[in-house]
Amino acid sequence: MLASMPAASRSPKDNRLLASLPRATYDKLLPLLEPAPLPLGMALYESGGAQGYVYFPTTAIVSLLYVLADGHSAEIAVTGKEGLVGIALFMGGETTPSRAVVQSAGLGYRLRASVLKREFEAGGALQHLLLRFTQALITQMTQTAVCNRHHSVDQQLCRWLLLSLDRLPDNELVMTQELIANMLGVRREGVTEAAGILQAQGLIHYSRGRIIVPDRSRIEARVCECYEVVKREYDRLLQPRLFA
Repeated sequence: MLASMPAASRSPKDNRLLASLPRATYDKLLPLLEPAPLPLGMALYESGGAQGYVYFPTTAIVSLLYVLADGHSAEIAVTGKEGLVGIALFMGGETTPSRAVVQSAGLGYRLRASVLKREFEAGGALQHLLLRFTQALITQMTQTAVCNRHHSVDQQLCRWLLLSLDRLPDNELVMTQELIANMLGVRREGVTEAAGILQAQGLIHYSRGRIIVPDRSRIEARVCECYEVVKREYDRLLQPRLFA
């Protein structure tokens, strides 16, 4: 129930997409938005599975993963308070070969698929906003592919850290090296070595599955250009003033 959710996240407007909607559109959707606790590891949808809801994270982060036949996986994008999970519902595909798993536990809201599709097909501000978000998400996916092919694991780790920190209220992440390796699609030994390099240089403090970034500006100085490309595109496409 909404009353049991922490006060810091009682409003759907903690999600940037929902906060960017015109007042009339937001008020129409508000009674239909359901509070949704998003615990670590929860699968919001599976590869090829039916998607009954779209999710608007507020304090959680959700990873979009592609899983190979042998069980190995790699993250293709992350979504948090800036967006939604479930674009296949309004893009016409209904399902997707990727799966969506909660990477960082938190809260969000969900909306029935039938409601979102009806409102999207009606056009207007919601459709415009969701299409721009989709373009930004595609940019992140394509840049992730480029980064994974051409940049070192420690640079990929820096990109992943910054994308996660952008979606969290502080500078601390709870994540094991094994999970990070699964996200980046590399061997755990590679993540151990990369994390060791960053820790030796004082860029991160890592202990017992907790990563603290004491000064993100140093991570920004170390990261490859892929992070800035993605951030700039999100900022350009999802400016609140475009939807006021």
